[in-house]
Parts: sequence; C-alpha cells; structure tokens
Amino acid sequence: MARSIKNISIIYDAINQENTFSCGDFISGRLILEVRKETKIDSLLIKAKGKARALWTERYGQVTVVYYDKEKYFTLENYIIQEEKGDGQDFQTLLTGSGETYSNIVVPGIHEYPFTFQIPQGDMPSSFKGTSGKIFYTLEAKLSRSMRAPSKTKTKFTFISKTDPLIPDLMEPQFGIKEEKMKVFNSGNVAMNIRTERIGYLQGEGLKITAEIGNNSSRNIVPKFRLYQKQSFFARGNRRVYTKNVLKEAGETISASTHQTVTKVLTIPNSVCPTILNCKVVHVEYRLKVYLDIPFAAKDPEVKLPVVILSADSEFGKMVSIWPPS
Repeated sequence: MARSIKNISIIYDAINQENTFSCGDFISGRLILEVRKETKIDSLLIKAKGKARALWTERYGQVTVVYYDKEKYFTLENYIIQEEKGDGQDFQTLLTGSGETYSNIVVPGIHEYPFTFQIPQGDMPSSFKGTSGKIFYTLEAKLSRSMRAPSKTKTKFTFISKTDPLIPDLMEPQFGIKEEKMKVFNSGNVAMNIRTERIGYLQGEGLKITAEIGNNSSRNIVPKFRLYQKQSFFARGNRRVYTKNVLKEAGETISASTHQTVTKVLTIPNSVCPTILNCKVVHVEYRLKVYLDIPFAAKDPEVKLPVVILSADSEFGKMVSIWPPS
C-alpha cells in the first residue's frame, strides 16, 4: 500500500544576498505538503529553533566517556493545523497566524502553507559547525496522524550575530617582541618586533602586520605569518580544543647580519566565522602567529597576538567604516 504522505519540505525566502538572518529579522516561507490520497491530519506544526551543543568521547583504558552539553536560545511554534476537541465534534479547523484556516482533511495534490517567524532579540552566537560541536538554527515541521508515525522535515538557516564580543579596546594596536640566541648549528641571535593596527577586524578586511626583524645570526631566515582559528568545546567541566589554519603566508628571505622591516597584509576571508565567546558550550577564537623559519633551529622563535573577527554588520563594523578619524 502506498504511503499517503509523498513529501513534506520547508522553503524559506532570503532577505539578503548572503542569505543570512539576525536578531529581529523576519523569516518567512512555505511548508510544502504533497499527499497521494485524502488524508486526515491531527496536527501540522512548524517551529523555528536556535541551539548549540558540544559532543565528544574520550577513552580511559577500557572505558569510553561521553562528554555532552547543550544550550538553547529560542523555540517558536506555529500550528498550521491542530485538532481541537469540542462539544459534539471530533475535530475542527483552526486559524493560523496569517488569519487563514486549513482543513484537517487534506485532498490529494500539493499544498503550500505560508509561515512567518520573527527571530527574537538577544545575545545569540552566529551559526557554526566545528569538530566536536555546533551552533545551529533550524526550521522544523512535524505532521501527526492517528495510528501513524509522524512525518518530519528540517532545514537550517544561517544566523549572524551583530552583537560585539565583550572585549575592551578592539581598536587598540597590538605589540609583541621576541629575541632569541641561536644554539648548536647557528651563532648570533635574532629579534623581532611585531605590530598590528588593532585587535578587531571585519570579515573580508585586510589585517596589516608590521615586523621589524633583526637577523644577527649566521643563517638566512624567512618570516612566516599564520592566522589560525581556535575551537573550544565545553561539557561536564572538561574542554576539548582544536586549531585550524585560516591563512598561511611567507615573507621574503632575510639575509644573515641584516635588519629589515617587513609589511604583510592578510585578507580575512568573508566566509570565516566571526569570533564566538557568547556561547556556553562552543567558543571560536583567532590568533595571529608570526615566526622566523631558521634552518636547523631546535625551535622557531614566534610571537602570538589575539585577533577578533566580527561581522561587517556589527556595531564595530560601523566604527571601522569611519576609522581612522580625520
């Protein structure tokens, strides 16, 4: 026997070219239901949800421990069809939020049910998918019938936070100094003074690095620049950390016994996730690492500086648009 429900799906409308949503935005679309034969529906529900979760396992000898935690941001519900018992009735149609009524008896064919949700205001993190956790925002539908398993569908949408992280001095320049004496196969010493214009940058913006490098050694050295992402996941009082390269570039070779000022601009990808610190179970941070590649060195000297990446639509983005002041 063919199933009555042929397909159930959700389509939502984009409100910008990036197809992203933020606090206060309306997300509208249609729930598409295709049925093969006349069907009685007990309820048809659509939800908008935002939540985060962290999940990983660790082995301790013969024991596997599961680490799991979650955080919920909102759940919005809209019943398109809902059975409501009344005197002398088994069911009746209900008004939806759009003011339309829909029958519990659905005839064969394709049916479209419009919906609209407004995303709540609040300090909610941007969508993110990492190695041991994720932050996700979804539209979910559930169709219930008597004596049948529910039919469900789900689709994700991308949420971008416009709330700036609570980090002071985002516009302040950053400095880092490192000096190291060569050992074993090398002689002399090397030193570097690293500067960036500020700690906060927007997606798609250029991160300018100025490196004053003194090569008082017997070897040629190569300055290298790395922007990496640090993912942290929290559950049951434990933390799991991963790092992932975002950008990696090398400068020109600096000859032995010379001093040189090197300028490098790393363009932050538009697609990179903004910094996330306002989630209980998932953090996303960034670091700039500048190091000197020295042949036969036991360890390359390095300087690390924090970098905060923000959405161009954030309050910080408005500050950057008029920076530096005239």
